[in-house]
Amino acid sequence: MHVKKGDKVKVLSGKDKGKQGVILAVFPKKDRVLVEGVNMVKKHQKPSQDNPQGGIQEQEAPIHVSNVLPIDPKTGEPTRVGYEERDGKKVRIAKKSGEVLN
Repeated sequence: MHVKKGDKVKVLSGKDKGKQGVILAVFPKKDRVLVEGVNMVKKHQKPSQDNPQGGIQEQEAPIHVSNVLPIDPKTGEPTRVGYEERDGKKVRIAKKSGEVLN
């Protein structure tokens, strides 16, 4: 995948187009990512020991990985990802500036 947990990304399409957020979780087998504050859905919770009141909670739902691009650390704009070998390690680089993405 071209993104990792902790990357700051911009959403390219869907109801949250243009929003930015940090990746909370990555699901490679399903090609989906969970982005903070993006694709919020309402979930109905039955009363439990943790939540005795129950009720409706809002939480993030996963979106397809093709709908996000990482933010370039140098320019602050969305950028595509390339791969290079530096010091014997394969690293991700931003196509716009050539900066290494951690």
